[in-house]
Amino acid sequence: MGSKANQMLKLRIVIIGLFVIFVLLLSVSISRYSKGKKTRGREFESHPQFEDLCAETLPTCEKLPSAVAQTLLHYAANNVTPQQTTAEIKITAGVLGRLSPCNMLVFGLGYDSLLWATLNHGGRTIFLEEDEEWIAKMREKHPELESHFVEYPADTMVTDAYDLLKYAVSEPECVPQGREELEFSRCKLVLRNLPAEIYSREWDAIMIDAPKGYFPEAPGRMHAIYTSAVLAFSSTRPTHVFVHDVNRSVEDIYSNTFLCTHNLVAAQGSLWHFTIPPKPTSFTTFCST
Repeated sequence: MGSKANQMLKLRIVIIGLFVIFVLLLSVSISRYSKGKKTRGREFESHPQFEDLCAETLPTCEKLPSAVAQTLLHYAANNVTPQQTTAEIKITAGVLGRLSPCNMLVFGLGYDSLLWATLNHGGRTIFLEEDEEWIAKMREKHPELESHFVEYPADTMVTDAYDLLKYAVSEPECVPQGREELEFSRCKLVLRNLPAEIYSREWDAIMIDAPKGYFPEAPGRMHAIYTSAVLAFSSTRPTHVFVHDVNRSVEDIYSNTFLCTHNLVAAQGSLWHFTIPPKPTSFTTFCST
C-alpha cells in the first residue's frame, strides 16, 4: 500500500515538474521597446543605443494561460493516476516539448488526456473514445478537451487479431495507401467511421492507448494501429507514433508489422515510440524486409 502511495506521489511530482518547466519557457520573453515608449518611468528619445539596451536587458512576463493553470491545479489537487508510468510519460512529454504546438491524435480518453492536451498547448489535440458514457462524463468535467466517439467493427475483438492479421498481409486492399482514401478503403482493418478531419489532417504525433484490449472479448487495437500506420506513412513530414501496452501480444505483433521494427526509436516499460519518416515517392509495403 505504501509503495503504491509513493509511486502516485512521485508521478504527481513529475507531472507538476513538467508543467513548471513548460510554464518557465512560456512565461518569460524578451521585449523590444520601440522608440518613445515609457521604460522605468522615463521616456527615452529615439536613440538606437537605448533601443538595443532595452532589447537586451528588460524582460517582460506574460500571463499564465488559463488552460495550463487549470491543469496544474487538477493534478496537484486530485489523486488520479494516469494510465502510464512516470518513465513512459516522460518519453511523450519530451517529444511534445520539441514539437508543440502541433497536431496530436490520441486513441483513448483517460486520466492523462488533460496532460497531453496541455503539453500541446496552442496545438490541436483530438481524442477518440469508444465509450459514449465516459465521453459525456469527461466533457462535463473537462469541456476544453476535444473528443469524438468511435465505434469499432464487430470483428475487432482480441480473439480476432490473428485472423485479421493473416487476412491483412495477403489482401491487396490492405497495401499502403493515402490517408485520403482511407474512408473508402475496403480493407477490414481500416477505421472508416472517423470524423473527416482525421483523414485530411497531417498528424505530428499519434498516441494509441485504446480501445481496451485487456481480455479476449474486448475490442482490440488492431484497427487503431493499422489506421495510424496509414496516416503516418502517408504524411509529408515525420510522424511520432506511441503505442502503449506493448507487453500484450496484439500491440506487440501489430506494431512490428505495420509500424516497423526499424522505426522504433525508444522504449520504456510498456510504451514504444516509433518515428515514421515522411512519405516516400512510392511504396507497396509498410515494412521493408
